[in-house]
Amino acid sequence: MLISYKNANIYQRHGIEVLHGVNFEVDEGEMVYIIGRVGSGKSTLLKTLYCDLDVDEADEAIVLEHDLLTIRRKEIPALRREEGVVFQDFQLLGDRTVYKNLEFVLKATGWRLKERRDERIKEVLSMIGLEDKADKMPNELSGGEQQRVAIARALLNNPQLIIADEPTGNLDKETADNIMQLLTSIVKKGTTVIMSTHNIALVHKYPGKAFQCQDGKMEQVIVRRSEGVRSEGVKNDN
Repeated sequence: MLISYKNANIYQRHGIEVLHGVNFEVDEGEMVYIIGRVGSGKSTLLKTLYCDLDVDEADEAIVLEHDLLTIRRKEIPALRREEGVVFQDFQLLGDRTVYKNLEFVLKATGWRLKERRDERIKEVLSMIGLEDKADKMPNELSGGEQQRVAIARALLNNPQLIIADEPTGNLDKETADNIMQLLTSIVKKGTTVIMSTHNIALVHKYPGKAFQCQDGKMEQVIVRRSEGVRSEGVKNDN
């Protein structure tokens, strides 16, 4: 089990509770969706997984064998090295090339040998199909290509878990499909992906475990193409 939240209360930065009594379990090699409307708590929940927000109230809050209820600040970088995070707005460094964006992360996480950095960057760019874009600046890439680079950045340290916050939110339908195919291929290789989205059509097309945030609660739901979202006590209003 990679993640285990039991009866967790999730708060925004200013102490406003957004989710109450969260029970959330994720295992290796799963595609997991967090669905719900804007403001329902999806992003807030994801931020707790990489300790951008604290979990102070829970019976249990474990991520990659780290206890979030007792974790110390100096231990957080070790947790984050086991994760990869993909943001909706890419967050690439605009003043350096694709290669330099990726090298920056490797240097920051302890890859001292240039030969090893070069090899790893070539590997991840090959995985995302952008081997020929290493010398391009981010503004020379399409939105879909920039998101692929963001995914490559998340893959650099061979994470057990990728956390993707609305990774297709700024992309057109065709490009979003390409990104979903890439994330699905990553899951098939054994890496867990947790992705927030308000796009139920993607969940229909690329099945996985789904949780819905609604009215201050998060519950596991079943998503069926013909019936929409179904859960005890939760109705589909997306």
